Amino acid sequence: MHQHQYLEDITFLVVEDNPFMRRIVMRILWAFGAKRVEEASDGGEAITAMESFQPDIIVLDWEMEPVDGIQFMKFVRDAEDSKNPFIPVIMLTGHAERHRIITARNAGVNEYLLKPVSAQALLSRVQAVIERPRQFVRTKTFFGPDRRRKDERFKGDNRRAGGAAAPRAGAEAEAMDAEMHQDEINELFNPEDGQSETEDTAAGQG
Repeated sequence: MHQHQYLEDITFLVVEDNPFMRRIVMRILWAFGAKRVEEASDGGEAITAMESFQPDIIVLDWEMEPVDGIQFMKFVRDAEDSKNPFIPVIMLTGHAERHRIITARNAGVNEYLLKPVSAQALLSRVQAVIERPRQFVRTKTFFGPDRRRKDERFKGDNRRAGGAAAPRAGAEAEAMDAEMHQDEINELFNPEDGQSETEDTAAGQG
């Protein structure tokens, strides 16, 4: 199948309060072959839209009123009347802080993309949820794509080894406020992707 036909059988709901950005995302999806792309300007409007339209994938902004992206995720994943708690969700936002990204992942977001977004970057995350779906898990405090594929411990100097002092709380808070690059975010959500590429390279050299 040609790339421009890749999404012809996939339906989308684009949830974004900025009309200009919403149209950009929709045009990207149409360019790759999507036939049906619906839109909503906030999470509440998206919930209403899903009463009559069941998308295969949602592209979701964070900052919206009156219902933002995280509030929408809580409804989709946890509400008794959610139409599809398993639906893949790609969050598209300008927030690059690590604590924001962890919050989105813990809310059940499948993939996380930073604005401004390129057509290829969006397509790559759409391909990830289609071709490499993650198993859903349920615990007492979480329902969504498996979060346990990546260790989230503080990544600064580990001074606890050998009886040394643990890192200061302020240092850990600073690390959580630090902004992440898109490749770091992709690796956080899909660590196996890089591992597979390494294994393929090694196999080719063997």
